[in-house]
Amino acid sequence: MPAPFLTLILLLAAEAALWAASRRLKDVTIADIFWGPGFILAAAVSATAAPPTDARNLLLLALVAIWAMRLTGHLFFRWRHAGQEDRRYAAMRATYGSAFEQRSLFIVFLAQGIAVWIVSWPLQAAMAAPPVAFGWLDLTGALIAAAGFALEAVADWQLAHFLERPDNRGKVLAGGVWAWSRHPNYFGDVAFWWGIFLIALAGSGAWWSVLGPLLMTFVLLRVSGVPLTEKDIVRRRPAYTDYMRRTSAFIPRRPLR
Repeated sequence: MPAPFLTLILLLAAEAALWAASRRLKDVTIADIFWGPGFILAAAVSATAAPPTDARNLLLLALVAIWAMRLTGHLFFRWRHAGQEDRRYAAMRATYGSAFEQRSLFIVFLAQGIAVWIVSWPLQAAMAAPPVAFGWLDLTGALIAAAGFALEAVADWQLAHFLERPDNRGKVLAGGVWAWSRHPNYFGDVAFWWGIFLIALAGSGAWWSVLGPLLMTFVLLRVSGVPLTEKDIVRRRPAYTDYMRRTSAFIPRRPLR
């Protein structure tokens, strides 16, 4: 069986198993926690089915593994600290009622499996390509991926630290990297995957795999990232409306006075 199809089947099987677990937990948040490991699974399957792994592929595997482990740990501890289902999924559960458990298999878990599969296309293409010497595109991609990873990690740390303090209840984080973007963690995530695409492109030449980072960008900007987050937070934190007027939604820039 071709590696891409095997990767898709394994991702969907893992998501179906998570869905079964979510029904017992009455909590769909575990889907988010598998987001990072899903990419490790996709990369590992592709590497196993491909020619001998070269230095570029080892670099890609290392970058994705480090990114996934940090994100998974962050999401897991946030979930355990909250002690309840993520607000986005709780809202969906309220909308669909008793039908949500069945529908979540398709609209949450299997949809995520397909998204991971598509976003990981650059990785899959790179793993299947013959070895090619490192060049300027690799360096550019590595720098972008590293910068994106650092920004996402710093943004998550600053937000977690802000929310831990009881006196910040109802307030808006408008300092640090959050002064330059309302969603610096999402921007960092997008930058990371564009960096991964450039490294993979240098080795595979697979321009069609650009659909991977494009999908990641679209999802975070138009689907489950910025829109859902801001729809919820505006309702809970009145000061957020003024913060929105002063601060870039996505791409970091100097805040307005």
